[in-house]
Amino acid sequence: MSILRLTDVRREAGTFVILDSINASVALGDRIGLVGPNGAGKTTLLRIAASRDEPDEGEVHQKRDLTIGLLAQESHFDEAFMAAPDLRAAVRQGAAHLDRMAEALATIEREGRVEEPGYAGLLHEYEILGGYTLDQRVDEALSGLGFRPDEWDKPPAALSGGEQTRAALARLVIADPDLLLLDEPTNHLDIAALEWIEEHLRRRRGSLLVASHDRAFLDATVTRIWELRDRRLTVFRGDYSAYHRQRVERDARAAKDAETQTQSIERERELVQRYRSHRKFSKMHEHEARLERLQADRIESPKSSRKLRLRSGALAGGGVAARSGEIVIRIEDLVVGYLPGRGAVMEDGSPATVAHRVARAPFLAAQRGDRIGIVGPNGAGKTTLLRTIAGDLPPLDGRLGFGHAAQIGYLAQLRGAAIAGTTVLDALLEAIPITAGEARGYLARFLFRGDDAFKEVRQLSGGERSRLELALLGIMPSNLLLLDEPTNHLDIPAREAIEAFMTESPATLLVVSHDRRLLETVCTSLWVVDGGLAAPFDGGYREWRSAVAAGWTVSIAIERLPAARLATAGAGSRAGGGAAPRDATGRGAGAAAGGRSAAGSRAEASSGAAASAVAAASARSGPRSARREKLSKDAYRRQKTQLDADLSRLGLRRSHLELAMGDPAVSANFVEMRRITSELADVEQALAVAEDAWLELEERAP
Repeated sequence: MSILRLTDVRREAGTFVILDSINASVALGDRIGLVGPNGAGKTTLLRIAASRDEPDEGEVHQKRDLTIGLLAQESHFDEAFMAAPDLRAAVRQGAAHLDRMAEALATIEREGRVEEPGYAGLLHEYEILGGYTLDQRVDEALSGLGFRPDEWDKPPAALSGGEQTRAALARLVIADPDLLLLDEPTNHLDIAALEWIEEHLRRRRGSLLVASHDRAFLDATVTRIWELRDRRLTVFRGDYSAYHRQRVERDARAAKDAETQTQSIERERELVQRYRSHRKFSKMHEHEARLERLQADRIESPKSSRKLRLRSGALAGGGVAARSGEIVIRIEDLVVGYLPGRGAVMEDGSPATVAHRVARAPFLAAQRGDRIGIVGPNGAGKTTLLRTIAGDLPPLDGRLGFGHAAQIGYLAQLRGAAIAGTTVLDALLEAIPITAGEARGYLARFLFRGDDAFKEVRQLSGGERSRLELALLGIMPSNLLLLDEPTNHLDIPAREAIEAFMTESPATLLVVSHDRRLLETVCTSLWVVDGGLAAPFDGGYREWRSAVAAGWTVSIAIERLPAARLATAGAGSRAGGGAAPRDATGRGAGAAAGGRSAAGSRAEASSGAAASAVAAASARSGPRSARREKLSKDAYRRQKTQLDADLSRLGLRRSHLELAMGDPAVSANFVEMRRITSELADVEQALAVAEDAWLELEERAP
């Protein structure tokens, strides 16, 4: 039996048709996923189904007394929610009907009317609806969706937008309506919360209609798919993976049928012309009739949707990044967090006077070509760790080093506010001096075609802003990509394009993401951040979840780290381990900014430092003839460690200087260009001497 039916629904915005001839129904217990590219009308359809908007044509039929709950992407617009005194009360609002029943029962009991027939029925209904377990269910919903008990007393107005969305979802869980409508519910959920809500949605008896780009979430929760495509709705049976197979098969079949029909039409036209020339008019009219029938029943070939095109070659800097050293990143006892005046806050939100420590990483390392996912709960420090590696935040303690010739590209999750009046084209031209034609051709790869290139950046949607940031990331060559939630706000085709790019890219990848399909497809190992600690996990996402189910924790993983690694990490200021170190102030030779702004970073390595490295390496190398004597193991290890550190530090500084020379602001400043050119020559000389010393040292290896 249908509880909701849409009949010939049409929705327009001005002269643009968003939805056309939508016919569909929802039965009791249905779990339906709503998919389609950004802008296809998914949110519009959900609002029409919830009676928030009216269709321009057609009808929406609802079952009598149907209760509907809608999770909008902008939950903070809900005035009743924002007016709640604390988070727990806001979530409990979802069961306001149970509170009213409890008040009615209490009134009957106070007045001594418990013998009345209505009391027993009301009491039974209250029990069936879960009135006696309401407080327990509220606590479970808050905990399951990632709220700590110490956060339950916060007023909703003090929450971030993502936290408000999670709280609104918890309220809908408690409300348990007949039809639950969810618009991108996974945007602000970490992996544990995703798994909790998936389990809840599978167990609930009510109906579900959810719009989502999270393929793993759809596979776990829905049994049917509604696809919005070219303003029309098509129904598929099965989860998302089944839908994808069916869609590919249908498109292939439709393309073949369209090609066959086109060939038939051409043949009929040829026959009409041939019979006309031979004056066989009866045959000509027969084939004219066939031609008319074919043209009347024309089969349209599936339209190829516009796809994001990501390539490994960069727009500038020769297009191809240099080959990095074998060890790209080495972290030893690194503490990440925020310094006073740079993001450190107290519990009440006031600026802190001491550093705020978020997480500590005893030992982490990335080798050339590794594809590493950084995972963990919301607030654990994943973004803080990535920002520290990118040079956006200084380390509070420990060592962070980069390998030889590492070139960083950084995609931040939190993007700065756009300058008023700046267009998409302006943003690219400000980043690199190229012609407008070249810029528009490059932007077209990221779906900014025609007038889209002249949109103001501040008016872009979330998906469009993400595509622009990806375009800016690809300007300079990078062999180390730091990506913070790269699939945020992107539709499924764009996510698949990013996954294909990551899988084929030779660059070393560090990716913070809650997109489980991306983690499964792309990442071969993980860094797990939880409980103030970070540890490596040698395996993919599925292996990690299996290990967690078997009792694996970050603390246990750190205890099992090889003793030699922990001893090296504890050495602090000693060996660099083959990577250029960054000290706790973030000003060492390893300090780096994102790929586009590397010219703006100013590492402390200077001509004097390069000269010192030349002298030190020369002193270690000495005359070649005296170098044949074998060294002891300890002496060899000490000298090799120092030389590796020099090579990594100087190589990283050379990369920064080369990137700086490509900065338009530097190119236009003669004095700055001369200084950088001079320093680059000193660094090149120091590198040559250090490399010679390294070769000679290998000859004396024990």
